Amino acid sequence: MQLGRLNHVGVATPSIAASVAFWRETMGAVTVHAAFALPEQGVTVCFVDTPNTQIELLQPLGDASPIAKFLEKNPQGGQHHLAFEVPDIAAARAAFETAGKRILGPTRIGAHGTPVFFLHPKDMGGVLTEIMEWPPRD
Repeated sequence: MQLGRLNHVGVATPSIAASVAFWRETMGAVTVHAAFALPEQGVTVCFVDTPNTQIELLQPLGDASPIAKFLEKNPQGGQHHLAFEVPDIAAARAAFETAGKRILGPTRIGAHGTPVFFLHPKDMGGVLTEIMEWPPRD
């Protein structure tokens, strides 16, 4: 398994509106995409562009959301996960399984519309890690 490009940093937040204000006013973000719901994952998502990656703001859609559970422990929010790109999600999943890394749930479609899966933080140096398929870039 070869490390791919960092696609985004997932940040849990109790309020996307407040987080967008922070990223615009404090951090100088210019491009903030419209928020949208991902009911199958229990979150509302909003991407903030930075010069070399994106910040993925994640707000829970309800009490059953994994982000709601994260916010119970971290009420102000905070870094939730790192997402890395791979050219072939099935090959990446097989490589992590062979390496004995715990995969959290099935491969599913993520916020970018591409297949993703998550790796248990205890197997990834304490960091919840998203692996996402991304088309090749020039």
